[in-house]
Amino acid sequence: MPSKYDTNQLDPDFPEKAKAAAAAQETAEAGGATRPFANSANYEQETREFAAGDFGAYQAPQGAYAPAFYAAAAPAAVEDTRKRRVDKVGLPENIVTAVPYVPWYFGLVAGIILLILLPKSEAKSRFHAAQGVAAHLGILLVSSLLGIVGQVANMARPANGIFMLVTTIMLFVFVYKAWRGRPIHIEFIEGLTDWFEEKVTPDLFNKK
Repeated sequence: MPSKYDTNQLDPDFPEKAKAAAAAQETAEAGGATRPFANSANYEQETREFAAGDFGAYQAPQGAYAPAFYAAAAPAAVEDTRKRRVDKVGLPENIVTAVPYVPWYFGLVAGIILLILLPKSEAKSRFHAAQGVAAHLGILLVSSLLGIVGQVANMARPANGIFMLVTTIMLFVFVYKAWRGRPIHIEFIEGLTDWFEEKVTPDLFNKK
C-alpha cells in the first residue's frame, strides 16, 4: 500500500519509471550527433548599405507607393474678414464687427440696428453687436451712478471723468481689435451679451 510520501500515490512504480526514462534520455543525448542548421550559408551574406531608393521602397505600406520625402501640409486658408460681405448689410465683416464698439453712444445705436437686421446665420457679427450694446449700457449705468454720487460727494466727479476716459480708450482698443479680426470677450457682461443676442432678432418686430 503506498504511503503519503510517494510521488504518485496512484502508481506505486512511478519513481522507478521516471528514473529509467531519465537514464534513457541521457544515453540518447550522449550518443547522438549534432546536426548543423540547414542553409547556414544564406545567413552569412555581407551587409550592404541602403540606397535612397531602397529606403523609400521600404517605407511603402505593403507594396503601395510612398515617397521617401513628404511635403509639409499647406496651412488652411483663412477667410479675410475685410473681403467677406455680411448678409443683409453688404459691408465688410471687419467693419460690421468694429462699429458696435465706437464710443459716444454711436456704437450703442449701431449695435441695436445690427441686431435687428442681421440674421442668426451671421453669428460672429451678431455676437459683437450684442457685446457692444452690453458694453455701452454697462458704461452708461456706472457713469450714471457716479453722477448721482457726485451730487453728494465731491470726489465722485473726478472719478466719473477718469472712468469715462478709461472706458473711451478701452472702446477704441476694441474697435481696432475687431477691425483686425481679433477675438474680443468681455467676461463680466457675458450674460447681458447673451440676452441681447438671443432676444433682439430680425423677428422682434414681426411678432403679432
